[in-house]
Amino acid sequence: MLTLHHDPGQPRVTRRWLFLLAALLLCFSPAAFAVTGEIDLTSSAIGFFAVAVFVLAYSLVMAEEKIHMRKSKPVLVAAGIIWGIIGWVYVQNGMSETSEYAFRVTLLEFTELMLFLLVAMTYINAMEERRVFDALRSWMLRKGFNYRTLFWLTGGLAFVLSPIADNLTTALLMCAVITKVAEGDKRFINLACINVVVAANAGGAFSPFGDITTLMVWQAGMVAFQEFFILFIPSLVNFLIPAIIMSAFIKDEKPGSVYEDVWLKRGARRIIALFLLTITTAVVCHTVLHLPPVLGMMTGLGYLQFFGYYLRRSLPRSLERKRERYSRRGDNKKLEQLGSVVPFDVFNRVARAEWDTLLFFYGVVMCVGGLGFMGYLGLLSEALYTGWDATWANIVLGIVSAVVDNIPVMFAVLTMQPDMSHGHWLLITLTAGVGGSLLSIGSAAGVAVMGQARGSYTFMGHLRWSPVILLGYIASIIVHLWLNADSFTVFG
Repeated sequence: MLTLHHDPGQPRVTRRWLFLLAALLLCFSPAAFAVTGEIDLTSSAIGFFAVAVFVLAYSLVMAEEKIHMRKSKPVLVAAGIIWGIIGWVYVQNGMSETSEYAFRVTLLEFTELMLFLLVAMTYINAMEERRVFDALRSWMLRKGFNYRTLFWLTGGLAFVLSPIADNLTTALLMCAVITKVAEGDKRFINLACINVVVAANAGGAFSPFGDITTLMVWQAGMVAFQEFFILFIPSLVNFLIPAIIMSAFIKDEKPGSVYEDVWLKRGARRIIALFLLTITTAVVCHTVLHLPPVLGMMTGLGYLQFFGYYLRRSLPRSLERKRERYSRRGDNKKLEQLGSVVPFDVFNRVARAEWDTLLFFYGVVMCVGGLGFMGYLGLLSEALYTGWDATWANIVLGIVSAVVDNIPVMFAVLTMQPDMSHGHWLLITLTAGVGGSLLSIGSAAGVAVMGQARGSYTFMGHLRWSPVILLGYIASIIVHLWLNADSFTVFG
């Protein structure tokens, strides 16, 4: 039977579900916390070697633009090496069941994450195939929006939608629109995608359901539901400051895309409705049935499969009716369009998911889970909260989350349960939520957008604007410390 190391001086926190997706704002699992193994490897040569492997793997990820190596490759190998080291150590100590159980728990984290992401990506690919984003692009072009207006429109929508549609899905949707509207203009796509990632992460920080970290804090009872919303203004500041600066570098001209009359393929609007129904199902699974929201997402994939079956079976009758109608009207253009109609196949949409991104998530989850099992995450949190003031510790952890990922960082903080005020718990919620925007690999939204806008939105392209994003990060913290000063005197 597995016995997890735990500091007896700290109250034990129930750990029901581990690490679900950082993405869908409405749909995250109950709080889960970092697992530390029985053998402390943080001061051993083996532990140092594992950290070096992780750092090397991340260095290769950061150099993706230069070396043209997909980001999943180094982290997959690093995960194998780190867990191989753990397995060898625990076998030598006659505790192989412990390491095996820990690996399975970490693998479960990724499995829920992957299935959740896979369904979201499948729906997005389905909407793209049904020309939803082409139609939106065509509408924007017909409206005559210039690049600067498009920059603010997509960023504003990302900030508004992410608290209810989750930061990951919102970022993917806005990225799809950006790449369609500004097709070929890599400079604008890079800036607009940075803006969307920052906006989506900021929008998710002031809602209990906006990010997995906010949900974890709420589920743990550290902050009441309504208290999260006092982070709205700091989150808005976090989005606006870099957006204002970056917008000054946007060309004041219109996209060079050719105007076209885009017609939605059959079933497009119903697929959008099914996507909303899928999100609703996932929310109900979590809030009403207390089951992992991935159950609702996979059920939603079944909705799409049944609808695809209906589209295929009814296609001949639909084409015949439309041919008769267009022939009576003499609409030759519509008749020509009918010749390009093909059956809808949901598995083609699944195949088009960004598998490099999904495998990258696997590598990151397994690497961080392995380092946490060695004791490094607990060591980091203990050093910060024991040796530093809670304010500075939370600010630094927000920056750390841009490299390590905010979810394991929050796991470690909640595991320790430092004696902090509501203001400090809100601060770590804010910093962990928006700190990931400092790097493209610092949040689920950034990683997913890197995959979707491959070649246009890159790690180095984002890094060039990190100082501007850091200004927004600092400003949001200052605004929170100022506006919500009273909350720093209230302890749980």
